[in-house]
Amino acid sequence: MMLDYETLRVIWWALLGILLIGFAVTDGYDLGAGMLLPFAARSDAERRQMLETIEPHWEGHQVWLITGAGVSFAAWPLLYATAFSGFYLAMFVVLAALILRPVGFNFRNKMPDRRWRETWDWLLFAGGFIPALIFGVAFGNLLQGAPFHLDGDLRPIYDGGFFGLLKPFALLCGLVSVAMLVMHGGSWIALKTDGPVAARARHAAMIAAVSLIVLFVLAGLWVAAFLPGYEITSDIARGGPSNPLAKTVAAETGSWLRNYGSHRWMLVAPALAIIGALGAALLHLARWPGLGFLASAAAVAGVVATAGVSMFPFLLPSSSDPRSSLTVWDSSSSRLTLFIMLIVTAIFLPLILLYTGWALRVMRGKVTLAHVEAGEDAY
Repeated sequence: MMLDYETLRVIWWALLGILLIGFAVTDGYDLGAGMLLPFAARSDAERRQMLETIEPHWEGHQVWLITGAGVSFAAWPLLYATAFSGFYLAMFVVLAALILRPVGFNFRNKMPDRRWRETWDWLLFAGGFIPALIFGVAFGNLLQGAPFHLDGDLRPIYDGGFFGLLKPFALLCGLVSVAMLVMHGGSWIALKTDGPVAARARHAAMIAAVSLIVLFVLAGLWVAAFLPGYEITSDIARGGPSNPLAKTVAAETGSWLRNYGSHRWMLVAPALAIIGALGAALLHLARWPGLGFLASAAAVAGVVATAGVSMFPFLLPSSSDPRSSLTVWDSSSSRLTLFIMLIVTAIFLPLILLYTGWALRVMRGKVTLAHVEAGEDAY
């Protein structure tokens, strides 16, 4: 029997969150390792040691990003249309930065020239730093509300520009994202390497974990004290047709925290972020890199989940016209579409998880500096 419309909408909200968390946890350590490349490794051999830890995995991790974009298009068409048109330039910058990674992996070692390799090392750093910063800025803008409105035909009209996204709170969220992924990348490198590289990565992960806690708490205080949140102030048919303009919305400081009062279980998300980051710092201090990486992954999941549960049921609030805000209840595809997609997802999502686990198992073990130096003639 087909599930009711309200339940399907909640399931697809949760699935979208799972895909975002999956991308942040898997590709997050690739991005973090790229940011640490010029700093955690001092010699060319050490940098190749770092790169060999992520080269077998990064391509498979893009599946999470592609699937997330596909889910946005199929399950939340208004969200896809508004976000991908309004944030077009920001997304172009992210994609351009992400393209630097495969190009860097392929071209860095083609020439033995020191300047050539150092240039690609810094480009790989940019390929990690720019997406990490912009992803955080994007979440900051979600919490603030994006400058768009819907016309009478439900066509989204974006009222802002690229530099308008770079507001102080959004930049703070960008720093949260950078610290989070540096912690995660450092945890991965500490787990997968040995010698000086592992020691420097462990030290970087500890500093980033403490920075993440400070920045995350600061962002939470900002949300509580200064940032207007959004709240539906009219009746809304949770199982009705998708029409964002059929409701009214008010913006009020502190509204994003009300979910935690009415749904106490949601407190698990911010608690997981803080406890996970603290655990990662302490576990790396104790030189338990395996547990440190798991704690780091938990912190990443907690940070991403915190944004999602704080905003529920909003997907993309509008700062220009709050009534145009997109929510779980009024911006989804049809009930039949969501149900068919759920069946497909039930088949393919476990395959993605199995493949990710299989790849990690096959490539288990450390990349040692001795192994890299022994293969130097191959370059």
